[in-house]
Amino acid sequence: MFDYLMTPAQLKLRDETRELIKSLPREYILDMDAEKIRYPKEFLQEAGRRNLIGIRVPEMYGGRGGQWQDDIIVAEEICVPGYIFGCTWGVTGDVVTEALIHFGTEEQKKKFLPAICKGEKFAAECLTEPRGGSDFFGATTTARRDGDDFILNGQKRFIVGGEGADYFLVYAKTDPEGGSHRSITCFMVEREMGVKTEYIYNLMGSRGGGTARVVFHEVRVPKENVIGEVNGAFTVFSQMMIPERFGTAAMTIGAARPALEIATDYSTKRKAFGTEINNFQAVNFKVADMVTKLDSSRAMIYTTALALDSGKVKPGRCRRMASASKKFVTEQCWDVANLAMQVMGGIGYTDVYPIEKIVRDLRLSMIWVGTNEIMNLIIQHEWYKERTGEIAMGSKRNSEFDALNAFAEGEKIYE
Repeated sequence: MFDYLMTPAQLKLRDETRELIKSLPREYILDMDAEKIRYPKEFLQEAGRRNLIGIRVPEMYGGRGGQWQDDIIVAEEICVPGYIFGCTWGVTGDVVTEALIHFGTEEQKKKFLPAICKGEKFAAECLTEPRGGSDFFGATTTARRDGDDFILNGQKRFIVGGEGADYFLVYAKTDPEGGSHRSITCFMVEREMGVKTEYIYNLMGSRGGGTARVVFHEVRVPKENVIGEVNGAFTVFSQMMIPERFGTAAMTIGAARPALEIATDYSTKRKAFGTEINNFQAVNFKVADMVTKLDSSRAMIYTTALALDSGKVKPGRCRRMASASKKFVTEQCWDVANLAMQVMGGIGYTDVYPIEKIVRDLRLSMIWVGTNEIMNLIIQHEWYKERTGEIAMGSKRNSEFDALNAFAEGEKIYE
């Protein structure tokens, strides 16, 4: 942890979260991995009682009233017992609440936010469909107008928290003839409106988070449950990219951290060739790499959090930084888990230690809430726009000309 960057209030917040995590029974973690527990309702209820859900939600709606610099501290600690704890916590308290805070009416905020923050109700975001996940504008779930209501039909899949959710943030096509950016609407759909969920996936890891298929068949949703504007979901989605991707990055550090700690401790006890294996560079250099990867990941997360909180960074750059954080941190943490298993050797490949579970869990991080290939797409897109702007402003030195033959005739040919 970068505790030297934390204020006294943030240190207290970190310690509160650690106390929550320390109170979690070992059996609860094992039962989730075995899918005896399909959704960590009890855990989220306890987090709500301790005011550790909705860290960035204003206090007037039951949240903590913090910023991203507070949120990332909690996110890391929440994931220590398993990546899925952060996934379910983040979806209900960071992702869905983001839409309500930025685009919800006052009535919607009062209706949904306090119950979510108290851990009395749970929420899930419904984006991925059976036909594909990364193609947001290819949504086939529809919502046709019927008087003052909308009738939803379609399916969403791989929905983390779907099995336990009371509220579903759903993107649906409301204008079949409209352009891609002006044809989708975001809804807050309540389970009691007729939503059906099917817990059908045998996941490799990150189990017990209620990952489900969500089915809408003639589900009637009142216009009062539209989030933002009709046909205006692109604006909502653009904002949601930040908590989806940046929140995921912060969480992943906490899920990988135990791998480093366990491998480090093991290397100081395990002996080979007459000495502890941490005396061999083949081992201790891997530990050094793991430490470096987590430290550099935190540095990126804390810097990005500061940028997001400052209000001084343009939205496009915020999206780039959030996407870069998601890509870089998840890949570094995946490396940490694999390096830990290599340090542990054969015993790391068994269930005597939780390293194999951490490896299974963390593979999800590079896929969900937008694959890392999609992150690259966003990063390059926003960077090219930034660079074009820099050239137009002329405020930086043009290093292209700092070469001996920079002005040689006939050498710079672009066509």
